Amino acid sequence: MPGCVIHGAGDLRVEDVPSPVPGPGEALVAVRYGGVCGSDLHYWRHGGVGDFRLREPMLLGHEVVGTVLAYGSPDAAGPPRPAAGTSVAVHPATPCGVCPECVDGRRNVCRDTRYLGSAARFPHVQGGFAARIVVPAEQVRALPAGLDPRRGALAEPLSVALHAVRRAGDLTGRHVLVTGAGPIGCLVVAAAKAAGAARVTVTDLLPAALEYARAAGADTLVRADDPADSGWPGEVDTAVEASGVAAGLDTCLRLVRRSGVVVQLGMLPPGQSPFPGNLVVSREIELRGAFRFDGEFDDALRLLAAEPAFDALVSAVVPVREAASAFELAADRSRSCKVLLDFGAGSVG
Repeated sequence: MPGCVIHGAGDLRVEDVPSPVPGPGEALVAVRYGGVCGSDLHYWRHGGVGDFRLREPMLLGHEVVGTVLAYGSPDAAGPPRPAAGTSVAVHPATPCGVCPECVDGRRNVCRDTRYLGSAARFPHVQGGFAARIVVPAEQVRALPAGLDPRRGALAEPLSVALHAVRRAGDLTGRHVLVTGAGPIGCLVVAAAKAAGAARVTVTDLLPAALEYARAAGADTLVRADDPADSGWPGEVDTAVEASGVAAGLDTCLRLVRRSGVVVQLGMLPPGQSPFPGNLVVSREIELRGAFRFDGEFDDALRLLAAEPAFDALVSAVVPVREAASAFELAADRSRSCKVLLDFGAGSVG
């Protein structure tokens, strides 16, 4: 069966990989779609994400939807699972459940988690970009009635956006600034609107990216490289930095009101990142990090089922055998927002 395997920087291969067999407490899933994420692009371009470097070949991918084929030996004490043949999304995280963060209800920052397609551990956690995968049974979620699997493939990145919005606090009636109109930034726009934001302003360098933000519900679009752009707000209540560059954080801190909240969602480059810390002090700005998600996954599926407008953020669906061109397209933000790999209906059965 086909699998999308990264061997090193610039070395992405579609290989025939063994078909897995589910063990006790595991589900066998036939993957239909897999979304190409920014972290997948980092492994492809640089051979790692931040401090997590490739040390062995690894299946990429953690944004996957498909169909349950079978389960291993059932856990009689466990909750009911989606029946074989059910369309599902896969929650990519397996928290340890015993560390202080898990015990405190912060499983998204578990210090010993396993995450699909991640080189943070060795041996690496193999990802979901294969025709069939095995995952813990509790990580499969039935797609709500009427939710097309193609739109359902947005569940993982939308969960990231929902978690960032929750870290920001109550957005009802607020003016929210989002720096960065990549796939995550656009989903933050939609999540902020769903949370009651009255106005969302988005900044980016690329006109095409800003148009995707408009499709997601942005009220005002701003060219980040144009100080004279008439859309620049004088002040906002809350800001979410989704670009992953220090300049975006600088913009958020300078435009958020006194005692406002800034959420750092984009992963900044390793090492020291300069920012105007004096503003954090003199304006009592709250700077909060947002990392991955937990229970937001189920909320994301419900929101996707209720809102067809999310379809506009899927800019291309590419057969897995053409993964190289899919990654090239996903890396070109002037031509794409979210790119999906298609493993084909033939992967079922």
